[in-house]
Amino acid sequence: MNKDIDTIIFDLGGVLIDWNPRYLYRKIFETEEEVTWFLDNICTSEWNDQQDAGRTFQEATDELVAKFPDHEVAIRAWYDRWQETIPGPVHETVEILKHFRDNPTHRLFALTNWSAETFPWALNTFDFLHWFEGIVVSGVEKTRKPFPEFYKILFDRYYIDPKKALFIDDNIKNIEGGKALGLTTIHFQSPGQLRTELQQAGLIA
Repeated sequence: MNKDIDTIIFDLGGVLIDWNPRYLYRKIFETEEEVTWFLDNICTSEWNDQQDAGRTFQEATDELVAKFPDHEVAIRAWYDRWQETIPGPVHETVEILKHFRDNPTHRLFALTNWSAETFPWALNTFDFLHWFEGIVVSGVEKTRKPFPEFYKILFDRYYIDPKKALFIDDNIKNIEGGKALGLTTIHFQSPGQLRTELQQAGLIA
């Protein structure tokens, strides 16, 4: 890993914040198979990506209800009960972030695919989001990972040299997008794995 790294860029959902729509839909459907079918066929990740890129909840919900009226209750729950998709932070990863905050040898940023309509709730809920020098939110910028222009908004706004930055994300497509722009990357799979890779890189003790 590049010893000249001076900046660390965190993804949020799945890395620092435990987000998964299954937490909500396990309360709505009786079996895991039903949850999987619904998320694979109705409220899909591709559908949600468009909200991350700036589409409004209202437009997204209306579109699906028109297509799948028999699933209206479950579709509307996605946003009516959105907070139930997040049980809390990923505490062990927050501890890693806290280490960097308490030992300010690196600049800290977040680059997140997140709806502009729900991100204010996250800011009010999780104090550690205020430890970052800056956060770039896809729904605000109307573009998202893994598109190059989204990463470049962060680089340009905060004068970040990607060759001196480490990017941490749980989505392999986003990791590949970052690598293509010169970022050093860690594909997040667990807090323990992240800590080990940071230790191997000499970035934490």
